[in-house]
Amino acid sequence: ILAAIGLIESLLTLNVVADMTETKGDASRECLAQGVANTVTGFFGGMGGCAMIGQSVINVKSGGRTRMSGIAAALFLLTFILFASDLIEQIPLAALVGVMFMVVIGTFAWKSLTIMRRIPTKDALLIVLVTAVTVMTDLAIAVLIGVVLSALFYAWNAATRMGAAVEIDAEGDKIYTLQGPLFFGSAASFLAQFKPHADPDRVVIDFVNSRVVDHSGLQAIDNLAQRYSALGKRVQLRNLSQDCKALLARAGLLGEARDATAEYKLNIGAVGTGH
Repeated sequence: ILAAIGLIESLLTLNVVADMTETKGDASRECLAQGVANTVTGFFGGMGGCAMIGQSVINVKSGGRTRMSGIAAALFLLTFILFASDLIEQIPLAALVGVMFMVVIGTFAWKSLTIMRRIPTKDALLIVLVTAVTVMTDLAIAVLIGVVLSALFYAWNAATRMGAAVEIDAEGDKIYTLQGPLFFGSAASFLAQFKPHADPDRVVIDFVNSRVVDHSGLQAIDNLAQRYSALGKRVQLRNLSQDCKALLARAGLLGEARDATAEYKLNIGAVGTGH
C-alpha cells in the first residue's frame, strides 16, 4: 500500500512539473528509479520516499529545470539536518506555515473553479469530493476514489447509451443494428431491445456500431440466442470486429459463417444457461 501511495504521488508530481515546464516526463523511468531506490534503501534500514508536489513546485518556480536541481535540494537538506539543525530551529513555525500556504496557493488549479458551471454536474461533484478527501485523508486515497468513481460514471453512461435500430430486409429477416458497447452495465438494456415472440424466424444482430467487451456481454448474447432457439428461431451476428470475433471464438460461442457473408451462426449454450 505504501509503495502504491508513493508511486501515485510521484506520478502526480511528474504531471504537475511536466505541465509547468511544458515538457514530457518518463513515467516508466520514474517508477523504476523509485522502486530500485526504495528497495536499496530498505537494505540499509532507511525509510522509503517519493516525489513531493509542494517541494517540486517550489524547485521549479525557483528556476530548477534539470536533475541537478533535485540533487542540490537533497544535498542542502542533508547538510541542514546534519550540521545546521540548530539554525533551522530558529525559524518561527509561523514563517513555515506561511511558506506552506504560498505553496498551496501556487499549486492549486484555480482555473478549475471558473469552469465548475460549464462542466457536467458529476464532474463538478467529483472535483469537490476528491479535493475534500485529499484534505481529510491522503492524496493517494483521493486519487483512488476519483478513479473508481470516474470508472463507475463511465460505465453508467455507456450502459444508458445502449440501443438498437430495427429494420426488415428484403428476405424478411429482422435486423437489429446495435448502438453502444455491450458489457456488464448494458447487458440488461441489450436484452430489452429484442422481442423474440414477435420476431421472424431469422434475426440478425449488426455490431457495426457496437463491441462485445466482457463475459457479461457474451452471456447476454448466449441467453438471447437460447430464447430464440426455444421458439424455433435463429440468431446470427453481423459486422463483428476482429477483437469481438476473437472474444466470441475463445468462449466457443462463434459458429461458422453463413456463405460468403459476414454473418456468423452461434453455438447456443456455449457460455452458460439462463433466461
